[in-house]
Amino acid sequence: MTVPDLEIEAPALLRRPSFVRYWSARVSSTVAFQMTAVVVGWQVYSLTGSTVELGLVGLMQFLPMLLLTIPAGHVADRYDRRIVVRICQMVEGCATALLAVGSYEGWLSVHVIFAAVAVLGACRTFESPTVSALLPGVVPLALLPSALALSASATQTATIIGPALGGFLYVLGSASAYGTVAVLFFVSSVLVGGIAMARVTPRREPVTIESLLSGFVYIRDHPIVLGAISLDLFAVLLGGATALLPVYARDILHTSPIGLGLLRGAPAVGALTTSILLARHPLRRHVGLTMFAAVVVFGLATIVFGLSTSFPLSLAALVLLGASDVVSVVIRGTLVQLETPDAMRGRVSAVNSMFIGTSNQLGEFESGMTAALLGTVPAVVVGGLGTIMVAVLWSRLFPSLRTVQRLDGDRSSAP
Repeated sequence: MTVPDLEIEAPALLRRPSFVRYWSARVSSTVAFQMTAVVVGWQVYSLTGSTVELGLVGLMQFLPMLLLTIPAGHVADRYDRRIVVRICQMVEGCATALLAVGSYEGWLSVHVIFAAVAVLGACRTFESPTVSALLPGVVPLALLPSALALSASATQTATIIGPALGGFLYVLGSASAYGTVAVLFFVSSVLVGGIAMARVTPRREPVTIESLLSGFVYIRDHPIVLGAISLDLFAVLLGGATALLPVYARDILHTSPIGLGLLRGAPAVGALTTSILLARHPLRRHVGLTMFAAVVVFGLATIVFGLSTSFPLSLAALVLLGASDVVSVVIRGTLVQLETPDAMRGRVSAVNSMFIGTSNQLGEFESGMTAALLGTVPAVVVGGLGTIMVAVLWSRLFPSLRTVQRLDGDRSSAP
């Protein structure tokens, strides 16, 4: 496959009904998840005024992931991935419908919110790796880099729409926001049911300790995959400031729930634009170095956001943060998928999702705790500096990752 071939793949993908359904389902479910993040974050902070409680929201999502990652990967490789995703989205819809009822009737408490968030975290533990492993079965592998870039654009489109919609609907009432989220999860489940697979579902293999742990073993034995996955874990774990956005919105930038929605959506503006460009014009050379440079820019943008007291500057910093992040995400995601055989994708994707969840949800907990100890602004700035240090260190620890040239199967370091 040549680079010119890649530049015409995006229109070809959009002519495939199953990919369009996959893309639309990603948009619908991610809009729902992003709306939930905004509504839960604002509601918990309004009820408690505590950054520690905000951090606990992330912890409630992380703990189920920690416990269920291994079985989730095995489920993704043993059963029809479409059915697994649909069940998860139906349960997510029911959990958010419960939050809508509790908000409407006035009995919703922080503890009930935490319980619902834990259920959502458990569902996403199964859903995320299964959705990732599903895509290579929907499109030919030759189209995978562009499909991943368009899939990233789906996520970023939803991350623009979701927070803004969540903030707007929260003004009308949290019950309206949660009810809309439930409907979106149900719609996504229906769309996934209409996906036709281009390849047969993986053969079921016996459940053994070896097969359960094989995802970890595979990652350990493949430095490119290990470096790509662990880079995300440590860089975003230190650099993630999203848990503190409600604090910035209300106490530092002095804005409303709608302003919080705009802050939540700002990274996706940069990410969506960049992901569309990457789908039309994939990276041609020096992708390893490009990935590390993108992580450094992510850290710098985090620092600027942390120090800003201007709403427009904060939005601009978050836009740059999102643009740099999606470059790294597309490169890492493509490398992991191309380096992993189909029969292992569920288990490897599960471990990858655990690392991503650790960096996101546990990162939120870390941010909340650090903010409680150091203050909000120092916590974000220190996190940005830590991200830059991780990028520099990982470029030395994983030279095979740094020297990757292209995403079309060429792993040589020749220019």
